[in-house]
Amino acid sequence: METYVPLEILYEDDWVIAINKPAGLLVHRSSIATNTDVYALQLLRDQVGYYVFLIHRLDRKTSGILLFAKDKKSVQLFQKALSSDQSTKTYIALVRGYFPDEAKVDYDLTNDKGKTQNAITEFKLISTTEIDVPLGKFDTSRYSLIQAQPKTGRMHQIRKHLNHLRHPIIGDRPHGCNKQNKLFLEKWNLTKMLLHAKEMKIEHPYSEKKLSLAVPLPKYFDQILEKLNLTEY
Repeated sequence: METYVPLEILYEDDWVIAINKPAGLLVHRSSIATNTDVYALQLLRDQVGYYVFLIHRLDRKTSGILLFAKDKKSVQLFQKALSSDQSTKTYIALVRGYFPDEAKVDYDLTNDKGKTQNAITEFKLISTTEIDVPLGKFDTSRYSLIQAQPKTGRMHQIRKHLNHLRHPIIGDRPHGCNKQNKLFLEKWNLTKMLLHAKEMKIEHPYSEKKLSLAVPLPKYFDQILEKLNLTEY
């Protein structure tokens, strides 16, 4: 059985709890992931001693901000607030190649049930690097640190949109580049995907004030950036 240290609680009030979900931790029980019996939902319930309810989701491989409500009514209110144009969710990712300064992807995606849905993500470049590590026919390797803001909430949306742009996330399987993933595994022992839900801004449905949450990159993410001479800002 997998073990996790107590979940890091980023924010809590009478209606909502925000945690920093570790990469590799499944959010809730799923029929497509049968190789674990550890879930963020149950871990948090056990940790705080009462029922909490999932407001939104993060991929198992994605780290960062995850929201839970303290009652069922609040779930819908926070979901409505999250879907508002006034709310933003900001992710940080390391991708293959030199990324453009800005990009907006409006590309429909098909979920695991075969339903095709509109999906929109906005991207911004943070920084780029080129290192003296040959791969394939190239003498050097190029990477970009980017910011992603999904405007819709589809399954694996950021991962699929970046693969569509031919700038896959390092460590992503199956939407990434196998050659790059192998390189990072062999050279830097990277076993995780470099996608992190770093910031969230949402109008609190009860206080009607802007709730701003932020959490730093995980240590393994920072270590890779240091190896690549990349800076976050």
